[in-house]
Amino acid sequence: MDKHDSLPLEATELPDELPGLKLRSTVVFPFDVVSVQLDRPRSLRMMEAYPGDAALVACFFPKDREAERTDELEDFEPIGVACRVIHRMHMPNETVQVVLQGLRRIRLLEVVGVQPHFRFRIETIPEREPRGTDIDGLIYRCMELVDELVKAEGGYPAEMANILRMNIAGAGRFADLVGAHVNLPLAMKTRICATENVRERLRIVENMLREGLAGHQVEREVAKKVKVDIDQRQREHLLRAQLKAIRQELGIEGDSEADILELRDAIAEAGLSEEVAAAASREVERLAAMPPSSAEYHVARTYIGWILDLPWALARRRTINLKKARRILDRDHYGLEEVKERILEFLAVRRLKKDPRSPVLCLTGPPGVGKTSLGRSIAEAMGRAFVRVSVGGLRDESEIKGHRRTYVGAMPGKIIQAIKRAGSRECVFVVDEIDKMGSDARGDPSSAMLEVLDPAQNDAYLDHYLDLPFDLSRVFFVCTSNVLENIPGPLRDRMEIVQLSGYTRQEKLHIARNHLLPRVLKENGLSSKHVVFTDAGLNALIDGYTREAGVRGLQRQIGRVCRRRALEVVESGKDGKATRIDDRAVVRMLGPRSFEDTARFRDPAVGVTAGLAWTPFGGDLLFFEASLVPGRGRLKITGQLGDVMRESAETAFSYVQSIAKDLEIDADVIARHDIHMHVPEGATPKDGPSAGVTMAACLASLLTGKPARSNLAMTGEITLKGRVLPVGGIKEKVLAAHRAGIRHVVLPEPNRKDMQEVPADVRDEMTVRYTRLAAENIEAALVPIYLAHDNDEALLPPDAPPPTLDTAP
Repeated sequence: MDKHDSLPLEATELPDELPGLKLRSTVVFPFDVVSVQLDRPRSLRMMEAYPGDAALVACFFPKDREAERTDELEDFEPIGVACRVIHRMHMPNETVQVVLQGLRRIRLLEVVGVQPHFRFRIETIPEREPRGTDIDGLIYRCMELVDELVKAEGGYPAEMANILRMNIAGAGRFADLVGAHVNLPLAMKTRICATENVRERLRIVENMLREGLAGHQVEREVAKKVKVDIDQRQREHLLRAQLKAIRQELGIEGDSEADILELRDAIAEAGLSEEVAAAASREVERLAAMPPSSAEYHVARTYIGWILDLPWALARRRTINLKKARRILDRDHYGLEEVKERILEFLAVRRLKKDPRSPVLCLTGPPGVGKTSLGRSIAEAMGRAFVRVSVGGLRDESEIKGHRRTYVGAMPGKIIQAIKRAGSRECVFVVDEIDKMGSDARGDPSSAMLEVLDPAQNDAYLDHYLDLPFDLSRVFFVCTSNVLENIPGPLRDRMEIVQLSGYTRQEKLHIARNHLLPRVLKENGLSSKHVVFTDAGLNALIDGYTREAGVRGLQRQIGRVCRRRALEVVESGKDGKATRIDDRAVVRMLGPRSFEDTARFRDPAVGVTAGLAWTPFGGDLLFFEASLVPGRGRLKITGQLGDVMRESAETAFSYVQSIAKDLEIDADVIARHDIHMHVPEGATPKDGPSAGVTMAACLASLLTGKPARSNLAMTGEITLKGRVLPVGGIKEKVLAAHRAGIRHVVLPEPNRKDMQEVPADVRDEMTVRYTRLAAENIEAALVPIYLAHDNDEALLPPDAPPPTLDTAP
């Protein structure tokens, strides 16, 4: 406080607690009279509780005027104004028009109550009037600024400055008068009203007046430039009208003139950047100088049309509603909880980041698990347009980047075409089958995709046809693939990978019941009045007629049943009662099962073991068969195996030979025979190291003469010393064993953690043994050997002999 500050002014007596109003759209100053329209229920209840015209109320202002709820003490500005209600009027629209007279500044101490209306505990702030030459100077400068602002802005009474001079009853009152009667933004008025120190209040008023005056000066300069531009355009319009009249007199007038004028107006209104607008204008001027009959005219006209059709301007950024996004994902997709969480995490980051750039999402997994439909759900959750482009089989770089305009029939690439279809730069763009792009002499499309999917450079994406930078940084890219390894490393490095695995039997049943059935019934013109599927019928389709990670084949089989029922309805000429589809009805309509449970129909056999494999379409079972033939101890391998798998077979053979004595194998048997190992389904290429332990168990079964269990499958890489190394795709492999009816698997010990990814209902039905040495796998596979663990008997087939010795590792 300055040393010239005076004593406090006489304060109006106010109680310690007052009913309150929360003023969002206006500000009331001490000694000012303001009319306020009250429409919120809480404010209306307060006016009913205090009906007199002399009622006292405490008016405070929320810090965030856009927030719906501001009921806590910290949500209000600490300083408000005590007011008197001097008039009220009930309006026809169930609102109340209230006239308030400001009395004194008050400080908010506590929000005593919020229902049925606000009640505030307050204290009166004494107005201390400062004195001194600096205060006089501030008032003088503010008056000069008010004079200039009134002259510059207009809309004020001519005598406003004189009225302010005549009513100066102190520095604080002068600052309040300026804040109340000068057109300032609401936030600035609130800041003036909430400032207790009079000297600081005057400085704020001075700064705000200067900002307002500077803004008006800028507006005047802009208006002057706009006027010059308008005059120039009017002059051009007059000259062109005269030119048009001359051409009409000469008989050379055509539709091209009107087209050129429309293009000029469209460019001016399209909101293009300076670079793009300049390029479009140059092309229009070239177009104006061409005869409409020339081929070049149509090329240029098409180019300008593409520029004008693209969404260069940005729409207002929408707020991502995570609850809505979760609801949409759960509605459209059952299961896939980990995947949905990853997507929601990704959307949460998009909501928090001011910079809209972010990594590109890549959904990879087997066919039919919902990758493309997930992209559609993301678009709906974000409230954005959805567009999809399939790049599978593309071999020409120009399909992505477009053709240069020098070529006949040139057009933009698929990216720009899709953005035009979407009509917005803020869309969800699904790039489907990105792992199936090829390359040849015409270029490498995957290299062209680097610029599209790189967040660091796609803000200036250059299509060969447009030859203008186009901003793709606001596009939400979602790529899909089946085999992640087929995507080139540099492109894969630019994407956020999200793995999708296959569905379990229970998940398929739920999806069929709640998603596939309603869709297929509608597609075939049926309803629940015609056909009713039981759980047994759906399970029969899942187990006996499909063997896949996704549900696309299941949908086809349900469609076959529905079409058969549709045929029956049409041939009979009447609907009849609903046909109940159980497992027997499925067999009657579709014929014998296409798949049988492996473990149920295969007996233990010598030299036959089951392995687990990963494929782009999910997990699968591989069977290994071995036979002895006369020879000299050589190993022959067939079944279209890759180099890595052949090396694993040779490693397994060497390991079994090294422990032949422990397995009680006659060395002469190996020396006098060749071993032929075959992997069925020879038309299918197979490769990878994860079948090493399975091949070792197969060879051990053959050479010892002991059958291998038919209800057990295994996976793991083998070393020459018999160690078992971890492998990938555990979730897919375990699900494949479960689908095939096998309930016992042997996995490498380091893969124990990967079993957590397997759904709990599948884990509960499976018996899993983890091994570190290949000898343990051989123990688990061969029937006569007793395994010392929690579920030993479960691993034995029903006809196995009782255990005779304990060789637990």
